[in-house]
Amino acid sequence: MKRYIFKKLIIGSVVLFSFTGCSDILEEKPHDFYEPEYFKTQQGIIQGITSHYAHLRWIYGQAYFYNATQTGTDEHTYAQQADGNFKDHDLSGVGVINPNSSRADVLWNNSFSDINTANGIIENGPAVGVASSVIAESKFFRAFDYFLLVQTFGGVPLDLGQGELKFNLKPSRTSKRNTVTEVYTKTIFPDLIASINELPAAPRFTGTATKTLARLILAKAYLTYGWWLENPNNVPTYPDTPRTDPDGHNAQWYFQQAYNLSLDGINNPGSYGLLPYYYDVNLGSNDRNQEMMLYADHTQASEYYNGGSLTNGSGGSPDHFAGWMSTWDYTSIRSINPADGKAVSSVQRAADQFLGRPWVRMAPTIEVFTNTFADKTNDSRYDGTFSTVYRGNWNLAGTGLTNVATLNNANDLPVKPGEAILTFLNDEPGTAITYSATSASNIGAGVLPGRADYVISPLGISRRTYPGFWKLGPYRTDNGGGLGQPNAGSTRPFPIAKFSEFYFVAAEAAVKGATGSMTARDLINVIRARAGKWRWDNNGRVAKTADNSALLVSSTPAIIDINYILAERSREYYGEGYRWYDLVRTQKWNELAGKYTIGGPNVGDHTPVVVTRTIDPHHYLRPIPQGQLDGMEMTAAEKAAYQNPGYL
Repeated sequence: MKRYIFKKLIIGSVVLFSFTGCSDILEEKPHDFYEPEYFKTQQGIIQGITSHYAHLRWIYGQAYFYNATQTGTDEHTYAQQADGNFKDHDLSGVGVINPNSSRADVLWNNSFSDINTANGIIENGPAVGVASSVIAESKFFRAFDYFLLVQTFGGVPLDLGQGELKFNLKPSRTSKRNTVTEVYTKTIFPDLIASINELPAAPRFTGTATKTLARLILAKAYLTYGWWLENPNNVPTYPDTPRTDPDGHNAQWYFQQAYNLSLDGINNPGSYGLLPYYYDVNLGSNDRNQEMMLYADHTQASEYYNGGSLTNGSGGSPDHFAGWMSTWDYTSIRSINPADGKAVSSVQRAADQFLGRPWVRMAPTIEVFTNTFADKTNDSRYDGTFSTVYRGNWNLAGTGLTNVATLNNANDLPVKPGEAILTFLNDEPGTAITYSATSASNIGAGVLPGRADYVISPLGISRRTYPGFWKLGPYRTDNGGGLGQPNAGSTRPFPIAKFSEFYFVAAEAAVKGATGSMTARDLINVIRARAGKWRWDNNGRVAKTADNSALLVSSTPAIIDINYILAERSREYYGEGYRWYDLVRTQKWNELAGKYTIGGPNVGDHTPVVVTRTIDPHHYLRPIPQGQLDGMEMTAAEKAAYQNPGYL
């Protein structure tokens, strides 16, 4: 195996917060390097276990890996300022995914060191008196890492240099990939089964692994493996192996197990559960709530434990900077100062969940707004996902504009701080929007009669201007009434696993033939009923008491199919890094994302253009990173055989 993968045991800084007080914080003493002998001490084992949670930050919230899970799906395409990292993954003729450009390398480069740490803990932990319930956290993470890897690359090595699932003490320059069936049956399934048996029902510290979390990941693994065995569209796997289960089970058996485990999780939630309102799930002030079962944590309280600067984001791990990618350059919006007639920036960059740092690398497709979130009135999830109203905040800029009471905006009408400067409309208006590339808005936005805010309709969304991603927007309490630190990485946790997914996994398994006390429609309607409940109009910034649950439940088809499940998953988890895995698992990628619509990259581009992607069967696996191949002392033929087909 390449040297850098196992060069050392990294124990990064991490802090997991308590709901009640500092006594429940998972503490550690960060170091850059630990000698292998340290893993034969109780302190070393505990620090190693803590490092599992730290390693999540090098993958989740890492924007380039995030890009690899989103761009090229029906949720995202590349945006106006995208470079090759994003264009390559779009597969629309503007770039090519290859072993050098695939940003799935982030996962490959950061998973194996964590797996090796887990191997060391599992081997040495019992001898130094560490409880089996604590060692089980390492079993969980070994399975979790391998599950991510096998979905992304196909079969991957179980032998890191000292034998399968053994702690590796020295660099290895050779490697052999195991098959998909071996990875699932030798480590993912047994490790997660052991985790369910040995982990506590309640978290050891807030955010640590539990039986319920292990049930969810095992249910997802069973579901994914069932699809892999079934292989409805004959997508190739690698290393090539028969799609037969060594334990003699068929795909249907695994779908049923996924269903059963999900119902177990729903009926035995432990400390987790659904929140009453979708809005609260992703509200920054409500982070680390009972629906969030696993997350890559950050904090504004300390740079030491945050893992990144609190003032200037680096654009690299372990910063959480994924939310920047789909933030368009709203700071380009201009309004007119009536005192001197000059154009000024009326929406300033701010560390606010509606705003944040614009990088303009990823854009939602028009179909996200016209199809996925077609119902923006009854279903609260659109309002709880996107920033659609951009409000004036020039008074917070600390410049000569601080005391300017009003600016002139669309139709030369006055606007005050806090009022709408630009609105992305929910639907196409009855009156045609007048767009102009030379509009005083500076972004080619449109106007409607009598409105002081500039407007853009769903069909006017482009690679340059599109609703922002409120879900991943920054939230801080140290802004001091000003703009705060908008250039820093987010200090919010990045969500990885949510309790709500039990309902989706069970529903998908039911569509695939699993049976039990709840039908697929029953399960999805639990989620849809919650989506119909409003306590707050997020973009309107006003209280809203509404319960559209009955309407949403009644409109669910009597018989739902995989496409309906996938549409509901997109409404629930839009932009959270699930989508590529969902489309690959179900082999619906080409069907649902082979074409999309969006406007161009220039100011005033509001004409929808249909774009076709070329998604070939080999794209269902990401390439092994070129750096991995370059570091191995193997023949050219052996390296070629190591790489996934189609990427040579």
